[in-house]
Amino acid sequence: MQKEIIVLLGVTGTGKSTLINELVARGFCCYPEISRQVTMKAQEQGIEQLFLEQPLLFSEMLLEGRIDQYKNALEEPDNVVFIDRGIPDVVAYMDYIGDEYPESFVKACEDYKYSKTFILPPWEEIYQSDSERYENFDQAVKIQEHLVETYKKYGYELIEVPKDTVENRILYILDKI
Repeated sequence: MQKEIIVLLGVTGTGKSTLINELVARGFCCYPEISRQVTMKAQEQGIEQLFLEQPLLFSEMLLEGRIDQYKNALEEPDNVVFIDRGIPDVVAYMDYIGDEYPESFVKACEDYKYSKTFILPPWEEIYQSDSERYENFDQAVKIQEHLVETYKKYGYELIEVPKDTVENRILYILDKI
């Protein structure tokens, strides 16, 4: 069987982490979202919202971490690896805020390709703000548009995961792989 590196994408509050946690509980190899770790590390250093205060630095750190996740996923003994958010997310968020970024961001999107991409739609009923989520639901919807546009630009076919129970969402994803 060929190595499958599968990304779950979508804006904050769509249930990605819940699905990753459930996939882990079922024995799948999964890599968590790293933006919270980057944000929390900056907060420990006195920077409340690194993405808002230094978006390029934040994005460079995310890109580096996501490339590392991809490379590590290739080395996993498991044939299927799930990752919470992918490399093109970095470009989509930078485009959303309208900031410039180096060509290396584009090259990373071209060089590291995922096998499948599952997108979780914005879901207001489960959306929650917290100290690491700076956007409100309306902003999240706009960011989702950038995610869709960016992934399509890099040739991905997005498989939309329906709004449903965790169990049914997992079954839907597993059925598609």
